[in-house]
Amino acid sequence: MTIRIVTMRIVSMRIVTMRIFDTAWLGLVLLASAPLWAQEQQRTVPPPAATGPIGAVSLNSDNDENQMLTPPPVSGETYPLSFTSEERANYLRGGVTFNTAYSDNVLGATSASPVSDVSYSVWPTLALDQTRSRLHWVLSYAPGFTFYQRTSSRNETDQNLSLDFQYRLSPHVTVSLRDSFQKSSDVFNQPDQGLAGAVSGSAQAANDSVIAPLADRLGNIGNAGITYQFSANAMIGASGTFTNLHYPNPAEVPGLYDAASRGASAFYSYRLSRRHYIGATYQYQQLLSYPAAATNETQTHGVFLFYTFYRAPAFSFSLFGGPQYYSAGPQYPSAALSPVPASQSWSPAAGASLNWQARHTAMAVSYSRSVSGGGGLIGAVKLDSANASVRQQITRNFSASLTGAYANNGVLAVSALGGHSVSGSASLQRQVGEHLNLQLGYTRLHQTYSFISANPDTNREWVAISYQFARPLGR
Repeated sequence: MTIRIVTMRIVSMRIVTMRIFDTAWLGLVLLASAPLWAQEQQRTVPPPAATGPIGAVSLNSDNDENQMLTPPPVSGETYPLSFTSEERANYLRGGVTFNTAYSDNVLGATSASPVSDVSYSVWPTLALDQTRSRLHWVLSYAPGFTFYQRTSSRNETDQNLSLDFQYRLSPHVTVSLRDSFQKSSDVFNQPDQGLAGAVSGSAQAANDSVIAPLADRLGNIGNAGITYQFSANAMIGASGTFTNLHYPNPAEVPGLYDAASRGASAFYSYRLSRRHYIGATYQYQQLLSYPAAATNETQTHGVFLFYTFYRAPAFSFSLFGGPQYYSAGPQYPSAALSPVPASQSWSPAAGASLNWQARHTAMAVSYSRSVSGGGGLIGAVKLDSANASVRQQITRNFSASLTGAYANNGVLAVSALGGHSVSGSASLQRQVGEHLNLQLGYTRLHQTYSFISANPDTNREWVAISYQFARPLGR
């Protein structure tokens, strides 16, 4: 009898210890994510057995078949572009990527004539992807080193850090934290550049359409949200979004400026059936830019209706639209121009997006029109943007990617300072054995803005080789 009592106490102590360990571990993750959040792109689950948008891992519950999805117009996520045959969770992934690229215009508007150069880059990579019954988190880090043959003054140490954290507080309440930080001298030069570009169906996506081909740049995008499914077919949620854009050397980006934004939104979503969702969302934005040692501020308020159609195993189509009101304070175009008086107006906002994942094909397409941050321009803009990305597995070890983007930025204060950009890229990937991957690609950028008086186009060809490994993590 004494032995049994002692055994039961030992087991009880182990259980308490394990619970304390899990609680402490979760606390450490939350504490680690807090600095990223304060600084201001996924797997497939067929609806309705998931708690997030298509591409989110389901956090299992006792009644998972009743869990609603969070539609793309309000989820704050980008669409996944992985094949369903690639979907795996609970893995530690790592490796190293070597890249060389040739660009015919590395200096852009800072040079009277185009300057071509060859660059060499190396990126160690590390990613943790773990799923538990109530928790899913992905942490990835890829520092980089880039060297140029001719423009050695632009040699750069790069940083790429991202966190995606989801935790189910209860069977019907889920919180999420996401943050992505990037320090780079070339927005085209990334460790995962062979994959198709990020596409979002969100009504509050950041504007990254204005591109400085070669310039030191710090960018941070963060999002925090909570959803509550309060009945079998109804859900509410709220989120906050933060962005920062900083150019350490303004001489490298004539006509572009530091920028920031803060936003908040709340939504109501109703599930008409397994495949059909409707709802409404309210959105607030504070859009800031910093030209001429001043601050240009624009605030927006929007009310949008949205509709999303889901079809298993991995297809979604979304629409949103509604009125958007903006209020712009006095705008300072530059030190040489007089301030533009404050203005207010109503503007229509709308968007559509589509995502499809199959075993050997992945595709995402989106279009949106709204008042948005300028992405480095002097102030807020009326933005028309369209993005498309496609990945196709041609054979078991051979795949291809295509991506294209168009954006027209009409600056609210001085429309003549706006413009448009068109970009596209194509790449091929070849898997050699279990760990080695070869990639080659081509990217073209064309921009028309008043501050780019010469050299608006950039053509870039690149080749990369990467070594990768993956190790399963204990569940």
